[in-house]
Amino acid sequence: MPKSLSSVAEAMTAFMQIIGCAKESLRKVLLRGEFDKYADDKKMHCSARLVEMLNQYSDDLYRSVESDPKINFLMDEIKIFGEAKGIALPNFLPRNAFLIILQSKVNGISSIPMGFVDQVWSYIEDVVISVLMKQSENYHQLQFSARRAGHNMLAKMKVRSIRWMMEIVEMEKLTDYTCDPEYVAEWNKLMAQQEAFMNGVLHDENQPSTVAIEGIGEVEVAVLRQYPHQLAQAFDLKMRMTAYWKVVLRRFVDCMALHLQLSISNLVNKEMEVEIVNELMGPYGGGIERMLEESPAVAVKREKLNKSIKKLRESKEVVAKIMDGIITCGD
Repeated sequence: MPKSLSSVAEAMTAFMQIIGCAKESLRKVLLRGEFDKYADDKKMHCSARLVEMLNQYSDDLYRSVESDPKINFLMDEIKIFGEAKGIALPNFLPRNAFLIILQSKVNGISSIPMGFVDQVWSYIEDVVISVLMKQSENYHQLQFSARRAGHNMLAKMKVRSIRWMMEIVEMEKLTDYTCDPEYVAEWNKLMAQQEAFMNGVLHDENQPSTVAIEGIGEVEVAVLRQYPHQLAQAFDLKMRMTAYWKVVLRRFVDCMALHLQLSISNLVNKEMEVEIVNELMGPYGGGIERMLEESPAVAVKREKLNKSIKKLRESKEVVAKIMDGIITCGD
């Protein structure tokens, strides 16, 4: 049974205690990975669930059609070269050809990060609302404001993450850059197989339908024999994109993980308290004075409890009188 609040000062104290407990609970489950109070509720084992979602997000990116270099091997590159050619030296790769392919691939996977953002914030919203409702369960007047504040707050956080992810997508489409030395190492490793690949496609008397490339696998090459003059440049462009695409996918996953942790920290430590206070003090919250009002259910329970206490006291007095009478008669 919650303590009956008789003044605004007591209501404010109770409110601050509830907010403090809610923040600490969310720090435990969302930031520190502690779930001692929710041992049997796997939904509240938040660190594990968030890691699972991130791993699934990563798998979805790496398993997408855009991430499979064997599909239509070199055909997109050959078509792009056909349209990007100009009056220039023949052994230079046009940068716009690389960017056109990059933009197409990024557009192809852009729905995956957006879907992840929606999924992860829906999960976090369920956790936050659950904690807020548990901490304020004795004060129904506060629960309405806390729930509204939670939904509003999480909606804002989701919008921010979507805008942030849209910027990441646009940045990846605009510029091809990395300082990661693995990109050059991977490209060199793939390009070391160019001569063997060209021989297999153009000069092998057996004219195999597939050729194996280490790091990519078996690729269909029969149709490529129609484009002997574009083959070398197309192969170079494909290997550059294959090496660079790994960098792009890694950035999508790593940046999302860092953004998520920062957003959750801001949510718990900065956003939540302000949002709930604003909601409670706003035109629909009714102010802190609403906490002085008890719900009908709690009022009935308190009245029954007070009656029981009163009866117990009266019974105690009756028993005491009887015992006094027994002692007097004995004397």
